[in-house]
This record gives sequence, C-alpha cells and structure tokens, in this order.
Amino acid sequence: MAARVDIGFWFPALALGVSFLKCLFINAYHSTDFEVHRNWLAITHSLPVSRWYHENTSEWTLDYPPLFAWFEFGLSHVAQHFDRNMLQVENLNYASPSTVLFQRLSVIFTDVVFIYAAKECCRCVQEQKGSRDVLNRPSFVLAVLLLWNFGLLIVDHIHFQYNGFLFGVLLLSVAKHLQVQTSVSSDFVSTKLCSQHLQGALLFAILLNLKHIYLYVAPAYGIYLLRSYCFTQDNKDGSIRWMSFSPLRLLALGSIVVSVCALSFGPFIAMGQLPQVLSRLFPFKRGLCHAYWAPNIWALYNVLDKGLAVLGVRLKLLEEAELPRASMTGGLVQEFQHSVLLSVSPSATLVCTLLSILPAVASIWLRPCGARGFLRCLLLCALGSFMFGWHVHEKAVLIAILPLSILAVESREDARIFLVLTTTGHYSLFPLLFTPTERPVKVSLMLMFTIFSFTGPLLRPLEVVYLLGLVVVAIACEVVFPLSPWQQRLPFLPLLATSVYCSVGVCYSFLRLYVRLLQRDDKPKQL
Repeated sequence: MAARVDIGFWFPALALGVSFLKCLFINAYHSTDFEVHRNWLAITHSLPVSRWYHENTSEWTLDYPPLFAWFEFGLSHVAQHFDRNMLQVENLNYASPSTVLFQRLSVIFTDVVFIYAAKECCRCVQEQKGSRDVLNRPSFVLAVLLLWNFGLLIVDHIHFQYNGFLFGVLLLSVAKHLQVQTSVSSDFVSTKLCSQHLQGALLFAILLNLKHIYLYVAPAYGIYLLRSYCFTQDNKDGSIRWMSFSPLRLLALGSIVVSVCALSFGPFIAMGQLPQVLSRLFPFKRGLCHAYWAPNIWALYNVLDKGLAVLGVRLKLLEEAELPRASMTGGLVQEFQHSVLLSVSPSATLVCTLLSILPAVASIWLRPCGARGFLRCLLLCALGSFMFGWHVHEKAVLIAILPLSILAVESREDARIFLVLTTTGHYSLFPLLFTPTERPVKVSLMLMFTIFSFTGPLLRPLEVVYLLGLVVVAIACEVVFPLSPWQQRLPFLPLLATSVYCSVGVCYSFLRLYVRLLQRDDKPKQL
C-alpha cells in the first residue's frame, strides 16, 4: 500500500552536504556567463528602467525577461555591500575577489528554492509503507538525483548560471500537480485539486517571465490545465463533456497568466519598448546552432551535410570553390548556409518542433493519465524543443533530465530511459569545462553521480554498448586529441564528436519516452 512520504533527517543532511560542496567551487573557473550576470547587475542598478534593454556597452546585453531583470536589480542592492565597482557598466570583465564571492554565494543562496522544490517532489513519490531501508527508498534516491545533479553542479557553480533557482520554480510547479495524486481521497480533494492547479499555473507563469526558455514546456502546461481544470470530470470513467466546460475556471487561469505578464512587461509596454524587449529575447540572427552544438537533430543534420559536401568534392560532383564557407564547424555563433542539404530557417525549426510535440499534447487531451501523464508530456515537449529548436544551448537538456528523475525512481522502464538520457546529456556538458584544473573535478563528480544512478541491471545490451562508447569518446577527446597534431588544425573536432555521439542517445531517449506515453502506464512500478 502506497503512503505519503515522510521526509526524515537525511534530506537536510543531503542539502547541507551539497551546499558545502558548492562552496568549494567559489574560486574555480567561471565562464563568460559570470561577466554576463555581472553586467546585468550593473545595468539594472546603475541605469533607469527605460535603458535596461537598450544598453549595449558590453556584448552581453540583457536578454532575459523583465522579471529576471528585477531579480538582478534586487541582487544588486546586496552586491553594493561587497564591491560597488562591480555595479559600474563600463567595468567590463570585472572580477575582483569580492565580486566573485558575491556572485558565487548568490547562486548558492538562491538554490534554497531548488532545495525546497526537491523536498516537495520527494513527498510526491509513492513507496511502500514500513520501508526502513532509507538508501533504497525512492524518496531518498530522488533527493540525491535532484540535489546532487551533476549537470546543475558544473553549470551553475563552476561554469556559472542561476539554473537551480529557476528549476526550483519549475519543479515546485510540477509538484503542485503531482501532490493531488498522492493525496488521500476525501470530500475536499476537488477543492484541493483546484487550488493546486492554480498554484502550479501561477508558478509556471512566473517562471516564463524569469526565463523564456521554459516556453519549451508551455504546450504541456496549457493543454493539461485546460483539460484537467477547465473541464469538470463528472463521469465515472473520467471522460469529459463539452457541457462540463467552466468559463470561470478558464477566466481564473487566464487572469493569473495575464496578471503576471502585465506585472513583468507592463512598464516596458507603457514606455513603448515591447518590440525592443522582444528583439532581445528572440535574437534569430544568432544562427541555427550555438557555438558548441547541442546534441540534437541539427548536429546530425550538420554533419550529414558536411559529409555529403566532402564526398561530393572527392567524387567531382561538386566544386569546392562554389560551396558555402564551412563556418558551421568553426565554433562561432553566426548564421550559415548548408552546402548540400537545404538550409534551415527559424520557421522550419518551429514547424519541426510543433510536429514533434503534437502527439504528446494530443495524447494528454484525448487520453488523460493524470499528473504523471502531464509530466511525460512535459518531458517530450522539453526534448522535442531541444532536438528541433532554433539556436538551442546544450544546457537545455537539463529541462528534461531533472523532471525525468521523478518518474525514474518509480518505474524500471523510466529508469532505463533516465540512465541513457542523463549519462548522455551530462557527458555532453563536459566541453563547458575545458581547463586542466577542472578536469579531475568534472570527471569525479560525473562518475559519482553515474555510479549512484546505476543501481541495478536495468539496461539492454545495446544500451550498455552505447554508453560504454562514451568512455572511448571521452578518452579520445580529453586525452588523445590534446596530444595530437590535429589540435591546431581542427580545434572544433572534440566538440563535434561529443555533440554527434550524444545526439544519438538523446534521440533514442526521446523515442523511448514517446513509447512510454502511448502505453498509458502512469501507475508507478517500484524498482
């Protein structure tokens, strides 16, 4: 018999342990994202609101939604007590010891939101009554997978970003929906369900106005809330009738979304700056792929195009001089033309993305499976957008990895998918830390996380072979290539190999998740 999880002493211990670990990374390598956020602190603190989205002294202009700008504004008032010089816009690449200390601590402190969200998610998993083996309890395993997630540790606390805080809002929103299913049935369930839906919608609306990349999963939220909240399910079989539609509930949801967006964008609309803000949020001239290709379908497409071009030249079917310059393998953020295959436009990626997620959103509308069906749809929307989106960053794979952790601790099949996706997705983040000092750190952290994740013989033989191939890729890219003469001639080769190899694992996980969704199996099966 399943029971609501009681979080014991071990959760605070895990949270404190990982927080202390994060403190050890304060003086580690940090990327250009560190300067990005320092510049945003300076812009929001030193300039009037009317200039926030026009300021371009630095190349790292403000390109997050307004709520995040206000978040930076709030942080800047604490930052001034550490070092006021970091708040001067003209102090480009400023990184005094006090500045580094403040920005590192700000990420660790705001991770309190993520810790709280992880705790709420742990309360949602179902486990057997009377289970005394803490280490094998799904709630304990989930806490480790979330709090000690390898990707978040290196992306936020070494590379530098605020993803933990943002993922905390996402997971807390998801938990609001999942908690309804883990509640004991009573006369108050319907009232609680309504409240949880509204809270989840509010949190997601706030999240979208903090970072617009979460538009990836907006279709899952929109369809699920419309289906499960705006249509009352009076029939015993859970089916809906058009007569059961509640305009008042739709109005309540709409009011939440409109109110949050008005609070966020209102001042800029009043100043007539909405087009300027949107141009910063959606810079389509950055090109199809990021400088370091995300492991998605476009990485495979680019390599296929390059391979066909080389083959065409060697077979004398193409003239090398007539081919577009191969800037796509130069590690630069820019637009480029494919040599043989059709060049991809932003509208083409939008169509591909919508087609990739359409079966998932249609499924939760036509064949609802409760909150866990919604969670599966969310994962597919995240991966579909990651695989087919325009200018996708490699770090966006975490939008799927973290929520998938919840399903992985309840089902063997989901655990298999999780192992492939998390190992592949996490390894694809390796090139973000390229300095020799951080190499032992990233290898050790990933090994510890991966070893903990592999709790049993869950994988099929071909999956094992594929994941073992990552070891070969790692040795080739991290050890052999730096010692080879190719390092000067083909500096982008390790990134290319990593992206292409990891793309296979991400594509496989995407397809396996679709199979799971269509199976309509939302009943947890204990590992």
